[in-house]
Amino acid sequence: MLTGGRARPDWDTYFMDMAKLAARRSSCLRRAVGAVLVKDRRLLATGYNGVPSGVTHCEAAGCLRERLSVPSGERHELCRGLHAEQNAIIQAAFHGVSIRDAVLYCTNLPCIICAKMLINAGVRRIVYLEGYSDTLTREMLSEVGMDLLKMEVPGP
Repeated sequence: MLTGGRARPDWDTYFMDMAKLAARRSSCLRRAVGAVLVKDRRLLATGYNGVPSGVTHCEAAGCLRERLSVPSGERHELCRGLHAEQNAIIQAAFHGVSIRDAVLYCTNLPCIICAKMLINAGVRRIVYLEGYSDTLTREMLSEVGMDLLKMEVPGP
């Protein structure tokens, strides 16, 4: 839609842009991921991947997963950080905000651990940009009938 001679983004693009902005706060050395939880076109919570509050960032401590040569998508417990989706869920809980029936906008498809959390939190839709090397995620989300949308990034 054109407004005042400029293109106005649709809602999915608008909220995905917020997720991309959240990813810029990431302190992970391997991958920057951002997530936002939205309900009724209202922003509920944001998250990015990184260590818990008060814990030394990986830039200073080093990447445990790199040291141990852990492949992407495996052994999630071998990381000092939390995923962006986890941080968004935690932020909502911390502030007493229900995310039931919310939409998650995330720069990456959630891993299986995050997918299970999102299912049990009542999130009804996931919009993401890039895939993730965890095939169990897709199987489980399909099994519960989660609405899943991979956004196409327009070319240059």
